Amino acid sequence: MRKQPSINRFWGVPPWIFLAAVGILFPIFAVMTFENIHRQKENASRLLLEKGAALIRSFEAGARTGMGRRILRGFTLQNLLSETALQPDIAYLMVTDAQGTILSHSQMDRIGQRRETGMDLDAIADSDEVRGRIQKLSDGKTIFEVFRRFTPSRRPAAGRFRSLQDPSALHWHERQNLIIFVGLDMGPIEAARRADTLHTLIMGSILLLIGFAGIFLLFLAQSYRATRQQLSRVQTFSDTIVEKMPAGLLAIDEQERIVSLNPAAARILNLSYEAAAGKHARDLLPEELRGFITDCRTEVEKEIECCPGDRPVPLQVSVSALRDENEHLLGHILLLKDLSEIRTLRRQIARNQRMATVGSLAAGVAHEIRNPLSSIKGFATYFRERYQSVPDDQKIADIMIQEVDRLNRVVGQLLDFSRPLSLSRKPVHIRNLISDSLALVRQKAEEKNIAMSMDVVPENITARIDPDQIRQVLLNLYLNALESMDSGSRLSVSAKKDSNMLQIRIQDTGCGILPEHLSRIFDPYFTTRSSGAGLGLAIVHNIVEAHEGRIEVESRPGEGTAITLHLPDSEEETVR
Repeated sequence: MRKQPSINRFWGVPPWIFLAAVGILFPIFAVMTFENIHRQKENASRLLLEKGAALIRSFEAGARTGMGRRILRGFTLQNLLSETALQPDIAYLMVTDAQGTILSHSQMDRIGQRRETGMDLDAIADSDEVRGRIQKLSDGKTIFEVFRRFTPSRRPAAGRFRSLQDPSALHWHERQNLIIFVGLDMGPIEAARRADTLHTLIMGSILLLIGFAGIFLLFLAQSYRATRQQLSRVQTFSDTIVEKMPAGLLAIDEQERIVSLNPAAARILNLSYEAAAGKHARDLLPEELRGFITDCRTEVEKEIECCPGDRPVPLQVSVSALRDENEHLLGHILLLKDLSEIRTLRRQIARNQRMATVGSLAAGVAHEIRNPLSSIKGFATYFRERYQSVPDDQKIADIMIQEVDRLNRVVGQLLDFSRPLSLSRKPVHIRNLISDSLALVRQKAEEKNIAMSMDVVPENITARIDPDQIRQVLLNLYLNALESMDSGSRLSVSAKKDSNMLQIRIQDTGCGILPEHLSRIFDPYFTTRSSGAGLGLAIVHNIVEAHEGRIEVESRPGEGTAITLHLPDSEEETVR
């Protein structure tokens, strides 16, 4: 079943990232937006206040000019006020005294009425400061009212007012403590401010979304980078595992083309990646493997004998079909495991079990045989001495004694084979050891006209081994070699040391060993000679194994045999 994406994550970004972005960015942009709206409102009020102040100054200047030129007929401040109020952005224009009585108004019917302002008009009349406030008219219209002290003419001298008996006789524009009010229509300003507010909100929202998008993209990029790094590590890890795994791995696509193979598969199949990649499997794989690819529908595991080169190789083959979520075939995966070492270990285990059985049997049988042999040899010696005058009886007694001695040697070898070996390692000059061991068989080699040679490089090499046990190994191998050679043959012995490993090679030009006998030559009692006991090479194998070494045998029938001993130069005492 296809795995559904998790609702707790979106494109690899955890949900708390969005909550944190909202918690951080929204207050910031909200404060900035409301601060901008408030600033626009203040600017609009300041603009209206300055406009009203400029209008008041213009009106005062016009009043002074008109009053100073009395030659202009029909000039009155009421006319000037009415004309000024006709401008489209002026709602009203009026002049009151300090008690709130309307002395002049752009609407003639309001003149003489008392206006309740709720303000200290005396303080306003005594100050030249321009002030403003927002007012709501009865018709629902919002205006911005600008007001301050009104001085249409120069103030008269003090003596003049003292000479006047009735100040009320003065015209209203010649009085002091007048206040002028200018009502400015806020409709256009409000419309512009609403448009600016909407624009500010839109820009704030856009910037907020950009901020969210920036944070989201930042964490998405970080998540992508982390995912890519993790994927790279996983890929490197998997590639390393595939490359280093001991089993062979072979990937084949749905068209049966080789997609990939690791070094183990290349080694087992005797191929190279460059030569195999992209090639058809039937052109490169052995015939035993092609059937697995054609017939495989699910998983198959089987042991086969495969011939990728010049010799058969036992393989354990595991084949799996790769399919997608719709069960369409994508290819096959082949796992190849070389069973050569496993089978060798199985043979060694079986041999060791047989040897253990023979050893335990030999330990019991040898003691039971030696006692009767001693009695038989004693009676044979007695009859030989008693019947010295009868040649035939003398000859029979000698044969009995010889056979008893031979049987006693076999029993001794059997006991030696069954006993655990105790090695006494010490530094040994290899050249002297080989020379002394060859001297033991020199006479027999000369009798058969067999030449012997020795090659030790360098001549002064030493190794920590048990000299008596290795001498017995060499002697057994020499005797077997001499038995297999005819007159005019050659026995060669060479030695060298590679790092901490001593190699001794014994090579003859005898009759060789048949291929079917190679796997059994170290088994107890296996021999191809009628006079052999079959324990010589078994004892050789035990001694080399006790030294934690190994033996390599190379032989061709009719050409000779070469046996190489690989002995570690160990510093420890070993008991086997």
